[in-house]
Amino acid sequence: MSPQVGGVQRQWALKSVEETDWVVPFKVFTQRDLEKIEQIARLPAAMRFEMRVVSSVLPFRVNKYVIDELIDWSNIPADPIFQLTFPQRGMLAPEHFERMAALMRSGADKAEIERVAHQIRHELNPHPADQMEMNMPRDADGRRLEGMQHKYRETVLFFPSQGQTCHSYCTFCFRWAQFVGDKELRIAASEASELHDYLRHHTEVTDLLFTGGDPMVMKTKHLQAYLEPLLHPDFDHIQTIRIGTKALTFWPYRFHAAADSDELIRLLERMVKGGKHVAIMAHYNHWKELDTEAARSAIRRIRATGAVIRAQGPLIRHINDDPAVWAKMWQMQVKLGIVPYYMFVERDTGARNYFEVPLERAWQIYREAMQRVSGLARTARGPSMSASPGKVEVQGVTEIAGEKVFALRFIQGRNPDWVQRPFYAKYDPEATWLDDLRPAFGEEQFFFEDEYADLREQKLALAAATDD
Repeated sequence: MSPQVGGVQRQWALKSVEETDWVVPFKVFTQRDLEKIEQIARLPAAMRFEMRVVSSVLPFRVNKYVIDELIDWSNIPADPIFQLTFPQRGMLAPEHFERMAALMRSGADKAEIERVAHQIRHELNPHPADQMEMNMPRDADGRRLEGMQHKYRETVLFFPSQGQTCHSYCTFCFRWAQFVGDKELRIAASEASELHDYLRHHTEVTDLLFTGGDPMVMKTKHLQAYLEPLLHPDFDHIQTIRIGTKALTFWPYRFHAAADSDELIRLLERMVKGGKHVAIMAHYNHWKELDTEAARSAIRRIRATGAVIRAQGPLIRHINDDPAVWAKMWQMQVKLGIVPYYMFVERDTGARNYFEVPLERAWQIYREAMQRVSGLARTARGPSMSASPGKVEVQGVTEIAGEKVFALRFIQGRNPDWVQRPFYAKYDPEATWLDDLRPAFGEEQFFFEDEYADLREQKLALAAATDD
């Protein structure tokens, strides 16, 4: 079979995709290879220059599967997957773009370009929501555990060092700082023993989330070293193992045509049979990501292990700011056996000005999309902001006692007592994030702010005392 996508013939003629006896070649392009991509070479020179400028600051990586099977090259630059993966001029603020463009036009050397890029990156809020200051746990000696985050009581995030890249990079990624080469911006851990020791002593934790980057770029033997020890009785309190991944979009062959695909599938089966709930936290942004045979075959193979696939992703201008896109995506997910889980608000980091949507519009898109789907697709919560105090859901815009307000609630919070407590903010049609909102009804602050400030002060004081 030789399907066409945007007039480009697929490079890989799969046999039975689920039972292929050979490995599909993986070819990736980074910033230095932009001009080597045949489809990019045909674009106007001005557009190619803009791509080089933006990709000198923000990470860029894309592979042949995305290029040949997901992007419609007859619809450039509007194609959503093109916007999802290729740099656009508006992703940098005008002053940042012009500063970097001037350097490149003048023929500045690589070291100077990287020095300026480093300065710009630090102005883009590389670690939003107090990730470095408040989320990283400490061992019994007060030493910060660099590759973990423990923000909510029940859930620990782990960043395995072997999984701190992706098969392709999302242009909107809120963890873009993981990929730009600045070591001080990177979160990663190499020792499985640190993770296991921490979990052994924190029996309040029920959920472990492997994240990155993308843990599915790891070889199965590395993932196995982290996962299989969790079947020991010492870890009976760990009920759910979540694996955050974009591989089902960017490289679905990972699950049925890589050299160790079968080992990966058997590992997932062992974890399920061992009593763990395995949740593949798939990041989807558009229904086109679900619409290839390679992607659907990967979904079927994962589900056959007993693992559950849950779908989440942000609402992003230029890509999916349309209720019809979300409704179709959720409907396709349910049909394929995937559980819609979250619609997020684009985080306040990186290229946020290019991608962000006002909160009122985000809620309208969510509401209209929900109206178009059945109850099985209405499991998706949102629009949700993953802010420093917790996950805050915009439940709507309403009028109370003559005042127009946002109705909000915590889906998750640093203090579990905040969860499901409604609160209200003054209506602001321009607001795009929690920090833009102010309390309604003449209140001076939101109900959680004093306690959150105390928690933050305690964390910062502990960090200062132990890191010195």
